[in-house]
Amino acid sequence: MLNRAASQKIRPDHLDRLAVIYVRQSTLFQVRENTGSTTRQYDLVKRAADLGWTQASIQVVDQDQGQSGSSSIGRDGFQWLVAEVGLGHVGAVLSLEVSRLARSCSDWYRLLEICALTDTLVIDDEGVYDPGAHNDRLLLGFKGSMSEAELHWLKSRLQGGKMTKAEQGQLRFRLPIGLVYDPVGRIVLDPDEAVQEAVRLVFSLFEQSTSALAVVSTFARQHLRFPTRWWGGKRADELIWSRLSHERVLNILHSPLYAGAYVYGRTKFRSRLLPGEEPRVKGRTRRLPQEDWPIVLLDAHPGYITWEQFLHNQRQLDDNRTWRAEEHRGAVREGPSLLQGIILCGSCGRRMGIRYQRNGSVLMYECHQLHSQLAARTCQTMRGDRIDQAVVACFLEAIKPAHLEVALSALDQVEGRARQVDHQWQRQIERAQYEADLARRRYKAVDPDNRLVARSLEREWNEKLAEVEKLEREHQLLPKPAALLLTTAQREQIRRLAHDLPAIWHASTTTFVERKQLMRWLIKDVTLSKRGNVIDVAIRWQTEALTALSIPRYKMSWERRPRSRPCSMKRGCVQGWEAALPPAKSIGFVLPTPFPSPAQRGRDSVRADNEAMDATRPLPQPNCSMSMSRPLPIGVTRGFWRASVLIRMAHAGLPSLQTSSRSCASRLNDIGSVAELARREKTW
Repeated sequence: MLNRAASQKIRPDHLDRLAVIYVRQSTLFQVRENTGSTTRQYDLVKRAADLGWTQASIQVVDQDQGQSGSSSIGRDGFQWLVAEVGLGHVGAVLSLEVSRLARSCSDWYRLLEICALTDTLVIDDEGVYDPGAHNDRLLLGFKGSMSEAELHWLKSRLQGGKMTKAEQGQLRFRLPIGLVYDPVGRIVLDPDEAVQEAVRLVFSLFEQSTSALAVVSTFARQHLRFPTRWWGGKRADELIWSRLSHERVLNILHSPLYAGAYVYGRTKFRSRLLPGEEPRVKGRTRRLPQEDWPIVLLDAHPGYITWEQFLHNQRQLDDNRTWRAEEHRGAVREGPSLLQGIILCGSCGRRMGIRYQRNGSVLMYECHQLHSQLAARTCQTMRGDRIDQAVVACFLEAIKPAHLEVALSALDQVEGRARQVDHQWQRQIERAQYEADLARRRYKAVDPDNRLVARSLEREWNEKLAEVEKLEREHQLLPKPAALLLTTAQREQIRRLAHDLPAIWHASTTTFVERKQLMRWLIKDVTLSKRGNVIDVAIRWQTEALTALSIPRYKMSWERRPRSRPCSMKRGCVQGWEAALPPAKSIGFVLPTPFPSPAQRGRDSVRADNEAMDATRPLPQPNCSMSMSRPLPIGVTRGFWRASVLIRMAHAGLPSLQTSSRSCASRLNDIGSVAELARREKTW
């Protein structure tokens, strides 16, 4: 009965076109392991031949193997199939079941619409369907909806099982370096002592420097390596030592597993597209904030740090960010500005920036965010050396009761950290020595007459010995930490010196980074407000206590410039101008060679000429106005006096006050015409 109904739907015009067999499995694991399903799908070639298609008209599309059917994105075979059906080249589409073609109703109904328009049949393992017929299309639509619902049911069951196991702390996933599963399946510390010490050293260095990049710099400076354990495959559990990267440090610091907490749900999958995003088959994964983690089991297994230390590290990493500078202080830098990152503007409340002048010798605090973001005026700019000195004086005064405790704790931390670095080197040498001993035992165990094997083992033994020698030589060449070289007398001297913390603070061996870290432990922020000739400094401590200071403001250069005294002579002003000019030899002087224009000389040469002219100009700056109606010296008319001034200034190479913007040639022409007019007036 089924064959009779199928033969009635298959017409000769269908047989004249292609019969496309679509083969697909969702994952590469299914392709590799579920070979029975693959065989059944390829057997549809025989089914198409039995229905009347020739071998030349049968085409298999299997390029979507390992692709999910939840979307058509990334499935080139399915897209080609839809295009061929739309062109009318396909007479029938064969698939093992509807879910092989699409598990999305949108893709499935689009294919049915095109098949109905081009009179293309759909054939599965159960029958032949004509999308143009109402009953067949209703049945195909129901199958497509069930296929999509089946995907939802499978996902819900799997996700529910994962959540149940995660709530019990039994869901296994890849662990970070330093943690492994024991034979029972519990999370324990890595039994390798070198791995444990490397992980502990990362947390110790971050506690000291409060910067992930500083941890990477320390590892690189000390030539230390960090372990990586392979996950899965032929090299499963193999340990590899390589250079530490910034990304690895951030992953370690952000992982709550090192605090002994079992956490599930730190990331969330999002398949819905936002405006402007490129579609993805597997959607997008983003990290959730800590308060949105669904499952958090504290003290579920051994850890390297406590939960409180983990929370403190997260706050420190968040504070180190430079994004939204008004909310974060940023990491401690190496510059001489001691208030970097904690200084606020008293006008707008934003964080002030730092600017260095004169090759870093002059420190300036500047609030320029309004100018850089809104093109507004800069709030305030001030020199920072006096401000730093005042804040440091308050800081040292506040820390006096804890001088001894601070110094002793710092000394203990330095000693412990130096021991950790030295132990890490010892573990590397010990591991290399073990590999060399293992190679030696392999070489001794082989038959000496079997030279083919003995030569290879001997070469491996020599390589391991060379590696041991290289590590020992590098360890000896590295500078030893000063804390490991201190004698008992030197330690007692340091303890006595602890009572004089200002001397340690101002010592040349104390870096700016260490000073800034000490200040940030006590000071939360510093607010600056410029008020006339005084700068108000408000220090807010970590205990929310406030300390107010007022320091004198540095004067600007124009404020320090001496002002000229007003001229008390009115009639003698012209005489003063004439006295300041160089004596004229004669009216008929030889004009000097004209200067090139400022555009030809360039900006630097013009500035140099102006400075030279200002330095040699003997002309005073009278405060009284020089009106031509004032009486002039006897026997000198207005035109002749002006001509004499211009001629003497040109002879001395000085620019005219009223014609300074003109070129030198035009200026000399003016002088000649005025001089001629002066001679006529004098003769008259």
